[in-house]
Amino acid sequence: MRSGFVRAALAAAGLALAAAASGGCSGGGAANATAAVKKIPITIASANGKHIFTAEIARTPKEQERGLMFRTDLGKDDAMIFTPYPADGGPPREASFWMKNTPTPLDIVFIRADGTIATIAENAVPFSTDPIPSGEPVAAVLEIVGGRAAELGIATGDKVTWPK
Repeated sequence: MRSGFVRAALAAAGLALAAAASGGCSGGGAANATAAVKKIPITIASANGKHIFTAEIARTPKEQERGLMFRTDLGKDDAMIFTPYPADGGPPREASFWMKNTPTPLDIVFIRADGTIATIAENAVPFSTDPIPSGEPVAAVLEIVGGRAAELGIATGDKVTWPK
């Protein structure tokens, strides 16, 4: 489970670095830090067709700890993919996420090793520390803006692909 204290410290450090890189508190520091993050297309093939999200990648344990905490700038097709999951390697395992320090409702999409969706936790409650379990071993996790899965007809069993 992601540690709220560690994630808060990492987010604060990231904002401080972004401000320093942009010449102090002249504005845009956090936005510049976000813009510098590598993004990849994530395609979900559902009964309603294909939909493409633009996802930031959380590969390292630190990136996966931080996730989308403190973020208020998510567009309807923005996402974060946690790959590989777990970040420290090994075979797929059950995941447990939470929404501590996360102000935006999210749909949390748990993805099996074969790329199919195992479960979707829809509209996860902002700031909640309640665990959100995957229910089975997963190899990746995708976070999208809350309500988008239902809006687009994304469901369990749909196929998720991305460049690896």
